Amino acid sequence: MCLIVFSALGDIKNDTEYSFILLANRDEYYDRPTESIHWWKEGYLAGRDLRAGGTWLGVSEDGRFAAVTNYREDPSSGRVQEGI
Repeated sequence: MCLIVFSALGDIKNDTEYSFILLANRDEYYDRPTESIHWWKEGYLAGRDLRAGGTWLGVSEDGRFAAVTNYREDPSSGRVQEGI
């Protein structure tokens, strides 16, 4: 299961505290190739999925962030699965 947890604390009184905390895990197949977190030329700090070329969690230079989790339906639901 993929999880994303964050806390936005508002005003902080000193440099030893954090105003925003983000925690996430990537629950994928361990054999899926990835590249460690780094600054992309597009200005994002993120890891890279080397199979699909995207990321699952990233932050921009101006502080915006995006995160993706997996959602899998029960295969016994009878629905035909369609990929993108």
